[in-house]
Amino acid sequence: MLEKLFKLREHATTVRTEMIAGLTTFLTMSYIIFVNPDILSSTGMDRNAVFVATCLAAALGSLVMALVANWPIGMAPGMGLNAFFAFAVVKTMGYTWEQALGAVFISGVIFVILTISGIRAWLIRGIPSSLRSAIAAGIGLFLAIIALSSAGIVAAHPETKVTLGDLRSHGPLFAILGFFIIAVLDALRVRGAILIGILVVTVLSMLMGYNEFHGVFSAPPSLEPTFFKLDIMGALNAGLLHVILAFVLVEVFDATGTLMGVAKRAGLVPENRPNRLGRALFADSTAIVAGSVLGTSSTTAFVESASGVQAGGRTGLTALVVAVLFLAALFIAPLAGSVPAYATAPALLYVAGLMMRELIDIKWDDISEATPAALTALIMPFTYSIANGLAFGFISYVVLKTCTGRVREVHPATWLVAALFVIRYAFFPG
Repeated sequence: MLEKLFKLREHATTVRTEMIAGLTTFLTMSYIIFVNPDILSSTGMDRNAVFVATCLAAALGSLVMALVANWPIGMAPGMGLNAFFAFAVVKTMGYTWEQALGAVFISGVIFVILTISGIRAWLIRGIPSSLRSAIAAGIGLFLAIIALSSAGIVAAHPETKVTLGDLRSHGPLFAILGFFIIAVLDALRVRGAILIGILVVTVLSMLMGYNEFHGVFSAPPSLEPTFFKLDIMGALNAGLLHVILAFVLVEVFDATGTLMGVAKRAGLVPENRPNRLGRALFADSTAIVAGSVLGTSSTTAFVESASGVQAGGRTGLTALVVAVLFLAALFIAPLAGSVPAYATAPALLYVAGLMMRELIDIKWDDISEATPAALTALIMPFTYSIANGLAFGFISYVVLKTCTGRVREVHPATWLVAALFVIRYAFFPG
């Protein structure tokens, strides 16, 4: 049955490999189970209900990705989008969280229409090959800053923006240990190297008293406080058009960038050959609508899926395992919370380094190709946004090609995307 559903032999993988990859992806993205309720509850939403909505939205999105697209990519409410939802739309602009959920729902419907109509796929076809490689490398850098900061190796500094953390504290030391375990085992071609690294650090930190074992089982809370509480008419009447546009732009290009980057790393989007990108786009667009109904901010493809791909995940069975584990997390929240951030950070950092290899495919001797690619990769970590990196890349690509007399090399979709980003920053800078 699994072979028929996921074509394991065709993708040169096995059930065991896919299950390890799914568990690895889940462990690296499971932090969202706890971070998302923290952020959204600041708007007045019920924390426990958001916890349930987060797990269900992630499970549903990952399930659709598995069965419809057969891609090894996990889905969950996205970081950045949840912060925009809570701190910009609700706290700064003064809208209710119900209206904000309504805006997410409307943006999701628009997203689905763009996907079904083929407009989103047309936009993706217009992405130059150099920018495709830069997107994957930029996501690697984005993963790196996430990993280094969550491990405490990189810390904030009022003068220099960032600085070296305290390497004598247990978090950075455990993260460094985990990184070397993963790197050495992977170099020795040990299957499940990333998962082994995560588990070794988790167990060691427990044995040394730095990480508490919170137990295994607990009954899931009620979803009722957020289920179907979205205010669609309120979102339309409250003048939230600019918010909806912001959601759509970020969802389209952030999720697209993640899908392209992770899929390229997994070899799922070969040049000039049929692939399942269209189905993957449909999966992540429908997940947004479902998430808003459940009571959470926009659900999107998770960049941490790259860790599962590195562990060998190549099919939707990886995403199916992620979906099952998110459902299980409803009942084993204490156990899921026992894996510290400094245990998963080494996995993300190691994958980040591997994704930097995509830079070799950029035409570095062509300034009109190299400069936009470099900006794409650099802006992602420095602004903590995949979408911002895409914006700088597309706009600079159009400007350089036009000003160097090579305007015919610019795909119409690239022109459109660049124009949309200019409009986004000119009129909706928030």
